[in-house]
Amino acid sequence: MERYDLITILGPTASGKTPLAAVLAYDLDAEIISADSRQIYRGMDLGTGKDLADYTINGITIPYHLIDIAEPGYKYNVFEFQRDFLVAYQDIVGRGKIPVLCGGTGMYIESVLRGYRLLPVPENTVLRTSLAGKSLEELTHILNGYKKLHNSTDVDTIKRAIRAIEIEEYYRSIPVKEREFPSLRSLVIGLKIDRDLRREKITRRLHQRLHEGMVEEVKTLLKQGIAADDLIYYGLEYKYLTLYVIGKLSYEEMFKGLETAIHQFAKRQMTWFRGMERRGIPIHWVDAALPMNEKIAYIKKLLME
Repeated sequence: MERYDLITILGPTASGKTPLAAVLAYDLDAEIISADSRQIYRGMDLGTGKDLADYTINGITIPYHLIDIAEPGYKYNVFEFQRDFLVAYQDIVGRGKIPVLCGGTGMYIESVLRGYRLLPVPENTVLRTSLAGKSLEELTHILNGYKKLHNSTDVDTIKRAIRAIEIEEYYRSIPVKEREFPSLRSLVIGLKIDRDLRREKITRRLHQRLHEGMVEEVKTLLKQGIAADDLIYYGLEYKYLTLYVIGKLSYEEMFKGLETAIHQFAKRQMTWFRGMERRGIPIHWVDAALPMNEKIAYIKKLLME
């Protein structure tokens, strides 16, 4: 492990990242830092797929960080993630443990592995006014004209697209030299999963989470005073379930629309990860269908090389 400062486990949704990270952490006496842009919110459990039970191995709960650290309705961002990651990372290393970064938010992961120097981005009311009324397709087209500083895998609502453009415009006009980020050496493991198997797992997991109370979770958040628009902002489950709860979609429309959106999201995640490889981050891909002991053995072999 002397060659590396941390281990990173990434992959598309439903590929089994968390169970792998938890078993690996158990085996190495390590701790997990989550790299998921929505699991940071308290009370947003089923919709974000926290699966906290996965962190318990043989009766021992693996310590995890950056889950349940913000209130729902808050607009957390990659600048804050870098800041919070460093706090967690230094805490783990300071106690002689190994950090395992695990998640599917490509921008969060890449911001750490490539040491992006970021600054907090203020709201630009003039820009927001000029973008008001544009469709998500039009905003996505505008966004594609910038460098990829935003987390494009999560941009599936108009508000998120406008915020992403706001961030890109700010960094285009403001030189970023005030913020430093340490250079970290990471062994990066990617879980690859057959497309048909991935689709089957996504659909099965969606049925399961609806059965477990995902609709009720959204109703509870709304009753707590979280604005519907704020939940819709988070996209995917919270977008479609909120639209269903407030009566803008039927159950059938919600399910089909959400199922399709999650499939598209997984595809965008893989596109981002392939882009990371092109931008110089080596990823060791592992078949998600392999038995857990074989995946662990392969990772430990890489660590020893």
